[in-house]
Amino acid sequence: MARTSTSTTKRHARTTSLQLRGNDLPLPSPEDFEQMGVTHHDVEVQTPPPTPEKKRDGPVTWMSLPRKDQLAILFLSRLVDFLQIASLQAYVFYQLKSFDDTLSDAQISSQAGLLQGAFTGAQVLTAFLWGKAADASWCGRKNVLIIGLLGTAISCIGYGFATSFWVAAFWRAAGGGINGTVGIIRTMIAEITVERKYQSRAFLILPISFSVASTLGPLMGGLLADPALTLPGLFGESAIWGFEWIFKYPYALPSLINAVTLAITGLIVFMGLEETSSKRRNKPDFGLYLAHRLKTFILRRPINDGYYTLETFNAPDSPLMNGDQEKAPVVAPEQKRTRRSLPFRRVWTRNVIFTLVTEALFDFQLGAFTNLWTLFLSSPRSTPEETAVRSLPWVFTGGLGMPAATVGLATSVLGIIGMVLQIFAYPPVHARLGTLRGFRYFMALFPVAYFLAPYLAVLPSATEAPAPASGIIIWMFMTVIQVFQVMARTVTLPASIILLNNCSPHPSVLGLVHGLGQSVSAGFRTVGPVVGGWWYGASLEAGVVGASWWAVASVAALGCASAFFIYEGSGHEITLEGEEDEKLMS
Repeated sequence: MARTSTSTTKRHARTTSLQLRGNDLPLPSPEDFEQMGVTHHDVEVQTPPPTPEKKRDGPVTWMSLPRKDQLAILFLSRLVDFLQIASLQAYVFYQLKSFDDTLSDAQISSQAGLLQGAFTGAQVLTAFLWGKAADASWCGRKNVLIIGLLGTAISCIGYGFATSFWVAAFWRAAGGGINGTVGIIRTMIAEITVERKYQSRAFLILPISFSVASTLGPLMGGLLADPALTLPGLFGESAIWGFEWIFKYPYALPSLINAVTLAITGLIVFMGLEETSSKRRNKPDFGLYLAHRLKTFILRRPINDGYYTLETFNAPDSPLMNGDQEKAPVVAPEQKRTRRSLPFRRVWTRNVIFTLVTEALFDFQLGAFTNLWTLFLSSPRSTPEETAVRSLPWVFTGGLGMPAATVGLATSVLGIIGMVLQIFAYPPVHARLGTLRGFRYFMALFPVAYFLAPYLAVLPSATEAPAPASGIIIWMFMTVIQVFQVMARTVTLPASIILLNNCSPHPSVLGLVHGLGQSVSAGFRTVGPVVGGWWYGASLEAGVVGASWWAVASVAALGCASAFFIYEGSGHEITLEGEEDEKLMS
């Protein structure tokens, strides 16, 4: 129970709203003391120590994560956002070829890099602005996420019905410009899982969504691109869905499906996601209110017309963190703490700079690999004349000549392997090595995978050129390369997010740091595919297809070196004036 004692030093009595549990009672308010003839200057309220039941020192599991409902919505948002990118990988080479079949394979490769870079390039210019809007009281993180999902859905419709390279590039750039979802999702996960012990699993939902999209996207794109040819029974001339626009716009169907999934997810975010920004937590949310009304109508339960506040959202033991929204206590402290922000010039600590540099090299090689892999699988095999001048181990050329459906299948293997490794291999690896050591060790697998990849072109095939390369040796070697790349990505991708989150020198600039991280990430994921595509086209013309792969391996090696100049921060390394006094008062 609460106890009162006379103190020689005058202190303000602090009121606390507690939930009745067992023998716990609410603390007396200042009015109660006045009725007893005791002023608040003479009273010190001692808050009873927490009960042992509130401790959460057990092992962290998926079921122990806080606010699993909110994390699930964020997972879905990242999944559909990346799905619209991953689905292009299987057919972008053939779509560009349909725009102008007079272009050479090298020119198509360069256009593919520009097309993929248009989306992330536009993100570079707008990610920081969306980050500022997410931190502002007039917008918030949830609204930025909704705008990004719905705006990207509209851009997918425009892209699907494009008839030229420049129209397609415009709609990809428009989609990237309005899409500020990556940094927002990362920030919201960090604000939900304030306890660092949960971060290794909470941030893992981002690479898992990446792997799921990498599996479903290429399969969907490969099967539904030019569906009259790939699925004539469903989309042929006499089939039930053999519409005229299917033949006029053969690559529109995957984009339409992406638009639908993005729009549905935007509606789910509107009605189910809670705001995490401290500037908007106490403001009414019409989406949540509408969802509550709908749930009440369906379940025939009494309606609570009041809006609940989100003041205690980040407390690990608060009702909101455990999904109990209707019984959340309203905390009205007598004195509010002054919110202080770290000046922009003090954000640039040594650790922040080197973390962003490492992030840049990391995202460059990931973007370059994505483009190189699909181009390499789609490019025609080497001709007899080119094979005659081959001089191993360096001089050889040609791709694997696989059709769009096979490229989709081969690319989806990356996602399947990734999901298995992320769910079963990452947690024990992280528990053994930790975030930073795991990041450094597994970064070394990237250059190994990229160095070996071009040698697929010289392995013996079950078919002769120009038929697509096939056979058990080809697929076994492809699997080895993909295991190396995916294993490295499995450990380093969530680790890079955690390191970026924890390098923030002060909590007041967490959103800014994630915004900077998204700008850097988007910038180098733009440069990566563009430069990688240009390198690949130049390598084909020079007759040394491996040169592009080995150049990307060199960039990955630089990333390995830069990883040794960073450390895992605390997220609050700089203390502003007055914060120590507030900690003592609390």
